[in-house]
Amino acid sequence: MIRVGLVGYGYWGPNLARNFNSNSNCNLVRIADMSDKRRELAQRTYPNVDVVDDPARVTTADDIDIAVIATPVFTHYDLAKAALTYGKHVWVEKPMTSTHEQAIELVDLAESKGLTLMVDHTFLFTGAVMKMKELVDTNELGELYYFDSVRINLGLFQHDINVIWDLAPHDFAIMDYLLGPSARAVTANGSGHFATGLEDVAYVTVFYDNNLMAHFHLNWLSPVKLRRTVIGGSRRMLVWDDLNPEERIKIYDKGMEVETKEGLYRILATPRIGAMHSPVVPNTEALTLEVDYMLSCIANKQKPFNDGAAGARIVAMLEATDMSLRQQGKLVELKH
Repeated sequence: MIRVGLVGYGYWGPNLARNFNSNSNCNLVRIADMSDKRRELAQRTYPNVDVVDDPARVTTADDIDIAVIATPVFTHYDLAKAALTYGKHVWVEKPMTSTHEQAIELVDLAESKGLTLMVDHTFLFTGAVMKMKELVDTNELGELYYFDSVRINLGLFQHDINVIWDLAPHDFAIMDYLLGPSARAVTANGSGHFATGLEDVAYVTVFYDNNLMAHFHLNWLSPVKLRRTVIGGSRRMLVWDDLNPEERIKIYDKGMEVETKEGLYRILATPRIGAMHSPVVPNTEALTLEVDYMLSCIANKQKPFNDGAAGARIVAMLEATDMSLRQQGKLVELKH
């Protein structure tokens, strides 16, 4: 039985505790949190679990096999490094670290010790994203032209990271999973409105080769909540509306038919209008599938697709947005 320790019982920690505790292939042994109130809640919820105030009781303890880290991003590096150093597999929340350099160091450390390092990009395990991956991999959409994402709402303001670091990791991870790891450059523009020094509205563009591009609208100040992604391809176009439980994905048989003509109009583009259909999307809780996946990867010594290297690519994009913001939207080449 794989023994699990959780560091952090704040916003996301209870979901992690519930899923690891209910999985028959592991045993939730310990929860660490520095807040008296959060420890009291954890102990009431899990009376048979050891609840402590010291993260080292998870990251360095002999009776823990997987350290699950669900703390603020600036703490991820130190906690993950300690856990890996003491021979533990690590599950770490997104973003993986505060810097790309830290992320690469953790990747190298995990590989040197033969340990699994996995970043919690939960959306990759949703039925919608799994269906989108299938459609992309089978060329159902054709050649991809663009990836357009809107993730906006009113609040929740973070005190230590801007709106890009807060919201974009979800969509950067989905983009990386669907389009591949070959993004080459980033631009970002944004503004803050409350003298915090942090952007609360931002627009990010990610460039690939072959004219493929991705665009992200991120906003803490929207009067409405939207979670919508549009992917345009040469054969079909896809809309994912995460707030529409009835039709999360719609696939449109629409596009442009382009032909060359002699004379004045050498290129003639004609819209192609076809049917729309909404495929059935599985509704299993993504976090349940993700926990199963990590345990399977450990048991079978497989490298997860959401491993440390994938997490490092997302951190590299986030760092690039910071550089671009400081230079009024200048194009920044990505680290590889």
